[in-house]
Amino acid sequence: MFLLSTIRSHRNLLVMLGAIGVLIAVAAAFARSPDKIAADARVLVKLDEEWSKAAQTRNADLVASFYAEAAVAYPPGEPVAVGRSAAKKVWAAYFSEPTFAISWKTERAEVAKSGDLGFTSGTYEDSFKGPDGDLVRETGKFLCIWRKQADGSWKAVHDMWNSDGE
Repeated sequence: MFLLSTIRSHRNLLVMLGAIGVLIAVAAAFARSPDKIAADARVLVKLDEEWSKAAQTRNADLVASFYAEAAVAYPPGEPVAVGRSAAKKVWAAYFSEPTFAISWKTERAEVAKSGDLGFTSGTYEDSFKGPDGDLVRETGKFLCIWRKQADGSWKAVHDMWNSDGE
């Protein structure tokens, strides 16, 4: 009995150490000198600010230009949109509602140690007239994965957002 208990205890310890190792590896992938993280993150935050301003113009072509050609968008309550042109269709559908308005604010941004992959996340607000004619105001959150392109520019490769609900 003692031997079985000791083996289980060691196995649990090994599993816990393995999980800690995975967490350390993930943290190391995003670890850089503080000044480099800040500079890389500022680039992504600035891009997100420009993207939000583009959405306020209601120009689907301009909004879609922030996506990589093979990007994947995950709009709430809709099928996944694969490719820049599919993401453009999602935004064009939003903009077809004359009262639709949206803006977002980046709250977190980080770039991986490799320097070619990063993320932004934050909150958004949108509004539109509902089926009853009343103005609907919605808040939500987003997560966007960015990849540095061959020309040095950053493009969104995975873009997901959803509302906070009622």
